[in-house]
Amino acid sequence: MTADTNGTTSTDGTAREPMVWPTLRARDALGLIRFLTDAFGFEETLVVTGEGADGNTVHHAELSWPEGGGIMLGSVRGGGDDPWPLEPGSFGAYVVTDRPDELFARAAGAGARVLREPYDTGHGSRDFAVRDPEGNRWQFGTYRGEPRRPARSAAGGS
Repeated sequence: MTADTNGTTSTDGTAREPMVWPTLRARDALGLIRFLTDAFGFEETLVVTGEGADGNTVHHAELSWPEGGGIMLGSVRGGGDDPWPLEPGSFGAYVVTDRPDELFARAAGAGARVLREPYDTGHGSRDFAVRDPEGNRWQFGTYRGEPRRPARSAAGGS
C-alpha cells in the first residue's frame, strides 16, 4: 500500500503518528492546557508537572488534536539554563477542522480573543482566527493543504 495524499498512512496501511510537533511555552501552562481543551477541544495526552512547591510548573505536556496531530508545551523557565527558550505568546498555528463554525462558537464562548470571525477564503476554505490567554495566534479552517507529490524512487527515478 502507498501513502495517501496527505501522508497519514504508512506503507503497511496503518495510521501514522504525528512526526512534527509544534511547541510553545506559557506563563501559566496549566491554565493554557485547560483553555486549549475547553475552548478548542484539544485532548490532554500527557502532562508532567513538578512536585511540591514546583507543582504548578509543567515540564512537558502533549495535547492531541482530535482530527489529527498535536502540540507540545511547557512552562516558561527564566534564566540562561532554559534549553528551549521560547517567548510565551509568540506561537502561531493553522489547525485543520471540519467544523469551523461550531468550533468558533465554542472558542468565543470560552473567552478566546476573536481576531477574525468565520469567513470564506479565496481558495475554498472556511477559516477563523483567535488568540488564547497567553497571546498565541490560532487560525482554524477547512484547508488541508495540497496533496503530497509522489515520492521519487530510491533508484533515482523522477
